[in-house]
Amino acid sequence: MAYNKERYRALKLTAYYLLLGIWYALSLLPLWVHYLLSDMLYLIVYKLVGYRKQVVRSNLATSFPEKTEEERLQIERDFYHFLGDYLAESVKLMSISKKNLKKRLIFKGQDVVNQCVNEGQSCAVYLGHYCNWEWITSLPLWVTSKAQCGQIYHPLENLVFDLIFLRLRQRQGAICIPMQDTLRKILEYNQQKQPVVIGYISDQKPYWTNIHHWVDFLHHDTPVLTGTERIARKMNHAVFYMDVRRIRRGYYEAEFKLITREPQKLKEFELTDIYYQHLEQSILRAPEYWLWSHNRWSRTREEFNRKFEIVNGKVIPKERSF
Repeated sequence: MAYNKERYRALKLTAYYLLLGIWYALSLLPLWVHYLLSDMLYLIVYKLVGYRKQVVRSNLATSFPEKTEEERLQIERDFYHFLGDYLAESVKLMSISKKNLKKRLIFKGQDVVNQCVNEGQSCAVYLGHYCNWEWITSLPLWVTSKAQCGQIYHPLENLVFDLIFLRLRQRQGAICIPMQDTLRKILEYNQQKQPVVIGYISDQKPYWTNIHHWVDFLHHDTPVLTGTERIARKMNHAVFYMDVRRIRRGYYEAEFKLITREPQKLKEFELTDIYYQHLEQSILRAPEYWLWSHNRWSRTREEFNRKFEIVNGKVIPKERSF
């Protein structure tokens, strides 16, 4: 048994270093080559394969009932074009220089973040799957060195790709914190009196047992994650929304928008509601840059009420409801 585990580990490490070498070699290509490959990928993924096209089309139809079919089809095409660019830019992130990255992604409003950190207050930053969220990991290049920057992530099931993306996302000095370890890790930094600036991509679909709140989002009754709010309130972190804009191909701006420095004074779920209001405004401004291929609305309140109940703040299955 021990021999098989060692062999498995050796195979995984071999696969990791092989993929890492290929990824790094590809990342050395100039961005214009990556965008040429992105255009080719668009033809394959959208025109030939039709990757998740029905999911995208359904999401757009229910999110923008006021738009014409042609308007929604244009958003659809633009989304698939951008999806290829996102993948190309993520590959490039493996070797892009700090100087080039700072030229291509400009942060704004970090003076307020620096003020919070200098005063000893940590910061929670709401993000969405909008524009290139991988490049946001360059945040340590912009904020005070007094802060430890990081992001919460969901470990990938494939160990090889998980290691690749950890290397990618931590390359500029940010740390990746597994979702299940979030509070423990932040408590450790708090005990060490180390201010942190942590990014939370909070527009993900929650598991059934993590549903505590619903919001009206893009014409949908939407179950949402509330962990970011709970941590911010418990730790009294300053809370920001990261408003990202794509200026043109390969160039972005990311602006910190302060929501509150006193999260404990807000009502329960008010922070979450404000986040989704901001995110919806970003999407309505340029909808093609959100991750429409995600089956975001597969969980309904009707099914939740039929199968689950909340007892003492915990979501538990109803007996014989499945």
